[in-house]
Amino acid sequence: MNHEIYRIIKDRILFLEYKPGQILNEKTLAEEFGVSRTPLREVLSRLVWEQLARILPRTGTMITEIEFQKMMHVFQIRFEIEGLVGKLAAENVTDDHLDKIDKIRQECSQLLDRKSRKDLVNIDFKFRNVLYDAADNLVLRDISQYLYDLTLRLWYIISDRGDWAEEVQPLLDEIKQTYEALSRGNSQEVGKLRSEFLIRHFARIRIKFLGVSSKIPEM
Repeated sequence: MNHEIYRIIKDRILFLEYKPGQILNEKTLAEEFGVSRTPLREVLSRLVWEQLARILPRTGTMITEIEFQKMMHVFQIRFEIEGLVGKLAAENVTDDHLDKIDKIRQECSQLLDRKSRKDLVNIDFKFRNVLYDAADNLVLRDISQYLYDLTLRLWYIISDRGDWAEEVQPLLDEIKQTYEALSRGNSQEVGKLRSEFLIRHFARIRIKFLGVSSKIPEM
């Protein structure tokens, strides 16, 4: 599989450059990237497997729509998975990991005065990658990233609604408190903290996306 093309197309999906329900034209994409349809189809097949796209017979590849009920089910799993990521990260964290998280915190704080949804997501990417590295479990990393990608578009949509600080400050608090908990080396504390922040994140999404009061799915 051509990983460069895969990364570009996946980013376009996650950052809504390709809209939910949009049909991708293989011929047009093949011409854009200067490749035959074979490597392109390998990339699209991977995105179908990741549930970011689906095949429509005699039509093409369609970007999957965002179904809130499905997202709720994904979040229910993520509550547990992210807690495990936190526990393992606390058991293996190093000073280098902590230094990286502190730099990410400083970078995040700068966004309080500068609106960039894409930069905010990329900061979250960096933060998660440090936790994955500390957790040192490739299987867990793949599962966590897969579930994260499924819910990212929903966050990206609502991040443009309301006060910008309402999106930046929660991530800033999450990074800061996770850093402090990791510094204490208490795996149970970090695991619980990771789950709690994700629950708050889901509650905020529910309010902004549906316009209703928050209801946390049972864990």
